[in-house]
Amino acid sequence: MSNVTKQQFKRVWFITGASRGLGALIAKAALADGNAVVAAGRNAAAIAERLGESPALLPVALDVTDDAQARAAVAAAVEKFGRIDVLINNAGFGLLAAVEESSDADVRRMYDTNVFGLLNVTRAVLPVMRAQRSGHVVNMSSIGGYRAAAGFGVYSSTKFAVEGITEALHAELKPLGIHATVVEPGYFRTDFLDASSLVVGKEIIDDYDETSGKVRRFAVGMNHNQPGDPEKLATAMVALADAQTPPLRLPLGTDTLKAIAHKNAYVTEETQTWMTLSASTDFAV
Repeated sequence: MSNVTKQQFKRVWFITGASRGLGALIAKAALADGNAVVAAGRNAAAIAERLGESPALLPVALDVTDDAQARAAVAAAVEKFGRIDVLINNAGFGLLAAVEESSDADVRRMYDTNVFGLLNVTRAVLPVMRAQRSGHVVNMSSIGGYRAAAGFGVYSSTKFAVEGITEALHAELKPLGIHATVVEPGYFRTDFLDASSLVVGKEIIDDYDETSGKVRRFAVGMNHNQPGDPEKLATAMVALADAQTPPLRLPLGTDTLKAIAHKNAYVTEETQTWMTLSASTDFAV
């Protein structure tokens, strides 16, 4: 028998990785805005302790790499609140290492969470949104999802995948009344550069000292000194959910804006330089 909560909420949010960091802050901001929140993470008790008890909050245990758990968490959300309006695919972690230094085990574990886990949750939620003919899928990417950098190559590749998935979702879901947005945060002052969120490759190859090695050292100094305010990011996510026509991409932070401008200029210049060869491969007309 359905146990749908009768209280009216602005929207129902489903947030992965909600036990700490940006996920917890986004959940708090959504609750403060009058929304119901299904806060998902590996430890539901830790989520309840972090966010407190509220009729608008449903903590659910979810390892996003487990497809059955994803479907069970979505079923619990619909049982409790009757719908899902906003999905925030936030669960994920980073890997700091040169591509050659990145172990197979670390790479596969990161893809399982950052890419396959995101797909598990998205596939579980979309039937609900399609039945409603409404909803908003928000996938958390990164400054590294638009441009890769030394030391974060394999991590960036997972976020490049998220960008591609979201572009396709945007086209596939728009006719159904469902939005899709990829959010690209720069460096925000969270625990992302801590060991709890960032795996540092164990193998160190001296030849990469001036590239990925330099980034390793930079990360130590940057940790908890990042320019982005995570509380403001959470507020921005509420504004995104309120948008009548949300964007496909939402960069957050001036560092991301600069990185996008720099890459766009580089791609334009390189494309122009190689245009003759690029155009030479068509059949002659």
